[in-house]
Amino acid sequence: MTGRGAAEEWQPVCRMAELEVERGVTALVHGQAIAIFRTADDAVYALGNHDPFARHATAGIARGIVGRRGDVPFVASPAHRHAFDLRTGRCLDDLHVSVPAYDVKVVEGVVLIGHRKVDAA
Repeated sequence: MTGRGAAEEWQPVCRMAELEVERGVTALVHGQAIAIFRTADDAVYALGNHDPFARHATAGIARGIVGRRGDVPFVASPAHRHAFDLRTGRCLDDLHVSVPAYDVKVVEGVVLIGHRKVDAA
């Protein structure tokens, strides 16, 4: 236990109204580059802004295309179009690859990012 308060676990990043639907934005959260997405149903997701298939560090997934495969919201990486589940960070095209997924909540219109989700696998 670090003694940090619960309020310090959640970092406010922007207002919900500032997020464009199905467009990614980036923020520095807990020292990590995070890609934040708002879907058409007003759900908000946060993933590590790194495309594990890209050769260049500048190819972040925040610039990817947001869509759905059945019930699964995803972002397709801009470099190679690999789809990543917005809920878990798992690659839908290669189940051995994933990016970090982060807890998100919206309180009074403010998007808050928590810590990295624990892998359920």
